[in-house]
Amino acid sequence: MPHIHTQPNQHDMTISAYIVRLENDQWKCLVHFHKKIEVLMQIGGHIELDETPWQTVTHELEEESGYSLGELQVLQYIADRLREKGNVTHPTPLLVNTHNVGNEHYHSDLCYGFIAPASPTRSVSADESIDLRWLTLSELQDGAKDGTVLEDVLYIYEFLLGHLDTMKLVPASDYSLEKPLSIGMTYKRGKPGEK
Repeated sequence: MPHIHTQPNQHDMTISAYIVRLENDQWKCLVHFHKKIEVLMQIGGHIELDETPWQTVTHELEEESGYSLGELQVLQYIADRLREKGNVTHPTPLLVNTHNVGNEHYHSDLCYGFIAPASPTRSVSADESIDLRWLTLSELQDGAKDGTVLEDVLYIYEFLLGHLDTMKLVPASDYSLEKPLSIGMTYKRGKPGEK
């Protein structure tokens, strides 16, 4: 997905999906080779102007990993969640960060953690990287040392795996992909975006 805000010092909102799977009693972490950045990193992309963050998570997962929401569990700090009348709630991100991607451009990223019980049932989209790898933490550490893996990806996977026992698993498909239908408030003067 394209960058929306392209002027110096502007931010794009993005999502990241950190997916782990237990293989032969060892945790593996999903990364893919990003064609433009030329490094192994997490699944993710830009939140489009007409999408909710969870809609972005859904299509980025499907396009870049082949996973659908129904095949994953999202890691949450608590199993209970607030359900607001008229609003659509999303999972709580594992982490929210802002990072510099060069050229005076920033990404403010909603990072979600997932557990995959099995391999995805679909293939990666034709225009995405097909170089997906399930790596152990030690393989990620080696990759971060030699520059083939982004260091931030290693740190977030280390944190995620180090806190699995404190997190709750919630079916990722439990969260709505719809936009709110009811109007919770109305501007009394002007329209959104007007001064």
